[in-house]
This record gives sequence, structure tokens and C-alpha cells, in this order.
Amino acid sequence: MTPNAIAEHFDTTRQAVSKHLRILTACELIKQERKGREIYYQLEIDKMKEIDKWLDQFRKIWEDRFDNLDKLLLTLKNK
Repeated sequence: MTPNAIAEHFDTTRQAVSKHLRILTACELIKQERKGREIYYQLEIDKMKEIDKWLDQFRKIWEDRFDNLDKLLLTLKNK
């Protein structure tokens, strides 16, 4: 997608989208391809899978902590 096409899906400016795209490109999470005067961006799925795999080790910890917080809030509410 082009930056304009991406910006249409969010309540933000094209400039803000472009800034995010530059950061994501620098992190190699997306790649850009020039076609004529337009630049098209595409997700790097393998990089996204790498991030998901890294985050997965923390999911169980976060879920347990949120479960404990829910229990604590329910206990406080019932007092």
C-alpha cells in the first residue's frame, strides 16, 4: 500500500504515517518498492513472526499477572 492508502485507514495525517513507515523500514519490519512516482510498502512477514516468537515467551507471564489483578480487584470489590 502507499502511505496515502494506509493513512485513509487511520485517524491521522499522511505525515504521521510516513514517519511510522520510516521507522518500520529502518527496523526491517516492512519493505518499500518504488513503482513510478509512488512508493509501496509491504510487511515483512518473517520479521513479524520473529517478533511474535520473542513476545510469546512473555505472554504467559502477562496473562498470569492480569489474572491475579482480576482476582485482586474482584476481592476488593466484594469487600
